[in-house]
Amino acid sequence: MALLKIRLSKPSEFQLPAAMKKSTILPKPSPSTITLILLPLLLLAFIYLFLFPKEFELQSLMSSCNTATYTAANFTDNVTRKPDFRLLIGVLTRADLYERRHLLRLVYSLQTNLTAQIDIRFVFCRLFKDDQRVLVPLEIMRYDDIMIIDCEENLNEGKTHAFFSSVAKLYNDTGKKPYDYVMKADDDLFIRLQRLIDSLNPMPREDMYYGFVIPCDSMDPFRDYMSGMGYVLSWDLVEWIATSELVKNNTVGPEDMMTGAWLRQGKRGKNRFNTKPAMYDYPIPVPIDTCSHEFVPDTIAVHRLKDNPKWARTLKYFNFTDGLKPSKFYPID
Repeated sequence: MALLKIRLSKPSEFQLPAAMKKSTILPKPSPSTITLILLPLLLLAFIYLFLFPKEFELQSLMSSCNTATYTAANFTDNVTRKPDFRLLIGVLTRADLYERRHLLRLVYSLQTNLTAQIDIRFVFCRLFKDDQRVLVPLEIMRYDDIMIIDCEENLNEGKTHAFFSSVAKLYNDTGKKPYDYVMKADDDLFIRLQRLIDSLNPMPREDMYYGFVIPCDSMDPFRDYMSGMGYVLSWDLVEWIATSELVKNNTVGPEDMMTGAWLRQGKRGKNRFNTKPAMYDYPIPVPIDTCSHEFVPDTIAVHRLKDNPKWARTLKYFNFTDGLKPSKFYPID
């Protein structure tokens, strides 16, 4: 018994190797530690069940998608409002008009919180100057809003047909309709985008032709054609223009008149809408026709803004600079 007592009182005789001195038995966790570990897990489970109440819905969604991008897109669709419609506005201009494009970008970028998807592209024909081949690519790198179509620069010798044809080919490779409407617009046209959206929203999405009726004193959209200042076609009409032999063989002439003739001869554009008096030419002191009149509050678009003073007067009427915050860095009276 003495020997046994000595062995029990001297545990050092049975020491483990130095590498094993630390006990492998973990201390018993306290209740507070368990709570700290479980609380985040319970919170994640609650969030999961709240967002995905159907059993294994998230897992099935993930397994049905091949890429993370597609999954993210689906999730975004669930939490963002679907736009009323999609509209492509092609502003027909010339490569050399850098200042005009800069002004239009400012004007349209300040119009936010729109209820439809509107994409704006500046459209001109092939570049033919050395400076254009440097300066225009800089614009594209910065803004990515330019469309260069396969034509020589012109006004009434087929550029509008080339625009519609190019749009149909460039955007029709997705297998679905990319836009509900396409608008051809001049670069001296100021458009109030939300007013345009509100006007287009109740319109048919097919066989639709919309704009300012010519002649100026006409209110009948079936009488002649829509002014080239800016008119809207439904996507099906754009596709028809791009593929119609009737159109392809008849492209030279006043572009807005030709568009009206195509639709009339092809028995297209049965849904027609006149925008008067909400679209009009810039008010001049002595109007030469009824295309021009004073500014009105429900304006959709103002045409013939040929210089900066006319742009300034128009933008001032519609309070475009009201949001400017005062600052010592730009004392503007």
